[in-house]
Amino acid sequence: MTIRRRFTLWYAAVLIVSLLVMGIGTFIEISEQMRHNHRPSPAGGAVKETAEMVVEAGLPAVLLGLLAGGWLIRRALAPVANLTRAVEQIHDRNLSARLPLSGSGDELDRLTGVFNAMTARLDGSFQHIREFTLHASHELKTPLTILRGELETALHDPAASPAQKDRFAGQIDEIDRLAKIVDGLTLLTKADAGQITLAHEPVRLDELVRECAADAQILAQPARIAVRLDRCDELTVTGDRHRLRQLLLNLADNAVKYNRPAGSVALSLQRENGFAVLAFSNAGPGLAPELQARVFERFFRGDASHSAAIEGCGLGLSIAQWIVSAHQGSIHFASRPGELTTVTVRLPLA
Repeated sequence: MTIRRRFTLWYAAVLIVSLLVMGIGTFIEISEQMRHNHRPSPAGGAVKETAEMVVEAGLPAVLLGLLAGGWLIRRALAPVANLTRAVEQIHDRNLSARLPLSGSGDELDRLTGVFNAMTARLDGSFQHIREFTLHASHELKTPLTILRGELETALHDPAASPAQKDRFAGQIDEIDRLAKIVDGLTLLTKADAGQITLAHEPVRLDELVRECAADAQILAQPARIAVRLDRCDELTVTGDRHRLRQLLLNLADNAVKYNRPAGSVALSLQRENGFAVLAFSNAGPGLAPELQARVFERFFRGDASHSAAIEGCGLGLSIAQWIVSAHQGSIHFASRPGELTTVTVRLPLA
C-alpha cells in the first residue's frame, strides 16, 4: 500500500470518528435542552433531530474534508514521487548525476542533499577502483611480456631437454592466460569509465554470424563437437563491427568450452519485432538455477567449469554483456542442467 493511500485512509477514519463524536455530542445537547425546557420528548425525537443535523451538516463537511485532504496529501507527497523517479535513474555508471533540490529547505531537501553526498562518495570510490585497476593492468603488461619473451627464448634453446621444453611451454600458456585476464580487466574498466568509443555504422550481422559459425567449427574439432547454423536471416544492425565480432566469438567460445565431448552447438539469427535475435545453444552440463543469475558477474565460473578444468577467467560473459548494452540490446542466459543451455541476444535493427 502506498503512503498516499495509507494517509488517505487514516484521514478518512479520523473524519468519521469526528462525525460520530459530533453526533453523540449533538444528541446529548438536544436531550439536555429538552429536559431543561420541560418539553415532552416524543419517542426518538432527540435521535431524529441529531440524525438530521449530522446528515445536513456533518456529511457535507466530511465529504469536503476528504476531497480537500486527498488534494493536500497528493500535493504534499508529489515531491516524494518525483524524488523516487529521479533515484530510480541512478546506477553505477551515472553516479556523478545529482538530484535536483526544490530550494524549500524541508525534510525532503535534506534527504536529497544526503543522497547526493552519498552518491558523490560512491562515485569517488568507484573512480579510485577504476584508476587502480587500469594502472595495475598497465603495470602488469610489461613484466608479462618480458617473461614470455624469456620463456620463448628458453623454449627454443637447443640445450634444453624435452622435459624443460614442456615446462616452458606450460609456463607460456599460463602467462598467456594472465595476459588475457589483464586485457579483459582493462577493457571492462575502460568501459565502466566511458573511455571506449564505439563506431556507429551499418553492420551485416548475418555475415558475422556465418564467419563465427566457421570459427566455432574449428574450435570444436578437438572435442568432436558438432556445430550447426540452424537459421541466418539477412539482417543489418547499427554498431561497431569489431565489438560485435568479439561478442560472437566470446559466445561461441563459451558454447564450445562448456560442452560435453561429442556434443553439439547450434546458432541461429532471425528477425523478431524489429530486433535481431541471436541464439547460441549447447548440450553441455548446464548450470544450476541458483547460479544462473550470477553468470554475468566478473570472474564467476560455475562448479562444472572448475571440476572440468576448463580454461578461462570468467570475464567472457561480462564483456559480452557490456557489448550488448553498448548497442542498446539485451542478453539472456537460460539453462536446463543436463539438457540445453542457451544464450539469447536481442539487438535493435538498423
